[in-house]
Amino acid sequence: MTVARILSQKGRTVVTVQPHRTLSEAATLLAEKGIGALVVSDAGQTVMGILSERDIIRAVARHGATALDNPVSRHMTSRVQTCTRETAVDEVMEMMTDGRFRHVPVVEEGRMIGLISIGDVVKTRIEAVEAEHQALREYIATA
Repeated sequence: MTVARILSQKGRTVVTVQPHRTLSEAATLLAEKGIGALVVSDAGQTVMGILSERDIIRAVARHGATALDNPVSRHMTSRVQTCTRETAVDEVMEMMTDGRFRHVPVVEEGRMIGLISIGDVVKTRIEAVEAEHQALREYIATA
């Protein structure tokens, strides 16, 4: 199973934030959208970085409330691991587990075409296991 399946189910909408925006603005956007991370991008097509709730908390813990006035670019994760539509879901799950992050932009030919979260990966994996389980039940019932 590949990332393409996840994108076909959840869609390709990605919420982005420009690097000059403040952490306060980013936090508001995260809260409004009910999401855990924003892709940092100027035009919404290239990945400059990613800003998660964790990044904001760390900034406030290190610098106090004044960090909320800082630009997103100062606190974003700039080394972002990405995948493509053809990347196996198991590979993305391993990447997320090893790197201890929960969001991976989907990029092809330098353009962002989606974003998947650990929740998307787990949901897809559970659906696959349940389908295998049902197939085994049906096989046993007919044997």
